[in-house]
Amino acid sequence: MSRRNFLAGVGGAALIPAVGLPLAGCGGDEGASGSGGKAGGTVTFVYYGDAESQKDYDKLFTKFRAEHPEITLKAQGIAAKSWADFANAVSTRLAGGQPLDVVQIATEGQRIFASKGLLEPLDDYIKKDQSAVDAYYKDTPPQLKEWLGKYASPDGKTYYLPGGYNTMALYVSGKVLSAAGVEVPTEAWTWDEFRQVGRTIKDKTGAFLTGAGNGYFTDVMPWLLNNGASTFNADWTQATYDSPQAVEALTYARSLVVDGLAPKPGGTFDAPTQMSRGKLASFGGGRWPTNDLRRLKAIDGVQLVKWPTKATPGSPVGWDAWPILKGSKNKDAAWTLITYLISEQFGDTITTGGGGAVPGRISDATGDAFLQNAPKNTQLLYELLKVATPIPAPNRGAECQKAIEEAWLQGISGTKTPQAALSEANAKLQDLLA
Repeated sequence: MSRRNFLAGVGGAALIPAVGLPLAGCGGDEGASGSGGKAGGTVTFVYYGDAESQKDYDKLFTKFRAEHPEITLKAQGIAAKSWADFANAVSTRLAGGQPLDVVQIATEGQRIFASKGLLEPLDDYIKKDQSAVDAYYKDTPPQLKEWLGKYASPDGKTYYLPGGYNTMALYVSGKVLSAAGVEVPTEAWTWDEFRQVGRTIKDKTGAFLTGAGNGYFTDVMPWLLNNGASTFNADWTQATYDSPQAVEALTYARSLVVDGLAPKPGGTFDAPTQMSRGKLASFGGGRWPTNDLRRLKAIDGVQLVKWPTKATPGSPVGWDAWPILKGSKNKDAAWTLITYLISEQFGDTITTGGGGAVPGRISDATGDAFLQNAPKNTQLLYELLKVATPIPAPNRGAECQKAIEEAWLQGISGTKTPQAALSEANAKLQDLLA
């Protein structure tokens, strides 16, 4: 399933190329430094999005432009198939000397951008607006600050302020389950219970139980984490993709295909559309599929439930964050933009603007505006932070993702046994850490 939605999300596929990112001599238009007045000039903000999202972003920044006429804000979307493509495009622009000031960077790219010296430390800026930053963090899940410090600050400095995030739940069609005489689970359910529900649905309705993909964030990590496994250890220094728990997870995912409870991998499978037609009972997602279901007018009857569990509950999590590029010549104005991005005003705007991520502010993520016209139990996406694990993203993350996804596809399609596919991939992953 694609996550190419407006402000989509985070996590899943954002990978920075392994090659070193050059310290481009980029910079914005020369502007006022802020001494004696507001910092002005041109600020270029780059985000992951297409032409359609450009219109939405322009709406989001209407108030900023009205309040800061001294700043010419250029919000530029980069259309890409994945976060990896987006990251490649950003690095290409930096190498070419394009003036970028603030970039929306997803989880997998945050450490590599910081480690390559591409970013300006924000500590002094934060001190200048400490009360605003404190107020933001007071209304933000503490895990985001903790994880940014652990995974994206190689030298202990602060390079990012967090934005929205995504965890992974299951979108379940109550209509399909009801047609099969099955109740939607309200608490944790096991893999065995999930499979049994699928068999009943298949027998009674002919619908698929769920999808079978190989997306790192959307398809691989949920099965691994709900069996106590992952692709790497906690500090991303050791590949663990061929652990017995990981092999068991892939074996289970493969069995859903073999049993006809999930479609065979390959081709195009639009999960929200199939669910709206009563041909699919569940699919995984964060916030972003809600927009697809709205478009299809298929929200009614759909609700979010926890991922089926084998060993322990879990969910991957990814988030976006905002740094200032070291090459920016308008850092004060860029910081003014970031203070707007963390403001209540922007949070309220993005909550009602159809974003594809859970808002960073807790008050927005649990508020009526976010929960209305959304699947029942959407607040689960926030609650899952308690059991969430940041998607591992070592420095050579793009190559790691490729190896992870290829192996998972080999396993669920049956071209290799789960053990063989994951053992071969694990050796590649370990080499990529060297």
